[in-house]
Amino acid sequence: MFKESASSAFLFGKMKAILAAKGEMQTIFDAEGRAWPATRLTAGPCTVTALKTSSKDGYEAVQLSFGLRKKKVGRAMAGLVKKTGLQVCPRVFREVEAQSGEELKIGQEIKVEDVLKEGDKVVVAGISKGKGFVGVVKRWHFKGGPRTHGQSDRERAPGSIGSTTTPGRVYKGKRMAGRMGGDKITVKNLKVLKIEPAQNLLWVSGAVPGAKGSLVTVTKIK
Repeated sequence: MFKESASSAFLFGKMKAILAAKGEMQTIFDAEGRAWPATRLTAGPCTVTALKTSSKDGYEAVQLSFGLRKKKVGRAMAGLVKKTGLQVCPRVFREVEAQSGEELKIGQEIKVEDVLKEGDKVVVAGISKGKGFVGVVKRWHFKGGPRTHGQSDRERAPGSIGSTTTPGRVYKGKRMAGRMGGDKITVKNLKVLKIEPAQNLLWVSGAVPGAKGSLVTVTKIK
């Protein structure tokens, strides 16, 4: 899959993050019989496609590729794939952090068991579901107006926005109707409940942002 060059080895660190695709939620029982709400993730395998160093790039990071792109790609993406030596175009390229430790090489395959083990605490980041243009009740949990005293058509209205003579304008950041969702959300302190290396499956406790099949980054924390 990858054609490794002679100078592709760098003294880098051990991986502490991996890319994954979100699956469905289900219940996982631990060894003590406790039920955990869990999200199934398809984590890796990822390929190291670039190593960013402080001497050359001003910062240190590892670029990973994940998945398989089904649609045709343009010349720019095709040139990037050819430059990295991959035979097929991956779904995404992402840069993640690495710990100090062992050596990493361009073209090296990173699997879920190389990064995580059961019981680890992780941070999961992804893009939340887009809700479109919504009102203040759904977006900001406003209570709304009363149904009585002729207010039957104002139940979900925002009410006054305070634009009187002073200040004579609406303050920036006022909670009003607008676009909701589609933001980067980070969920911290999730527990790795179960790992199946043969299927590249990973179960973490709790909910994970994004729609089913969306990309998430799983980062190990101390």
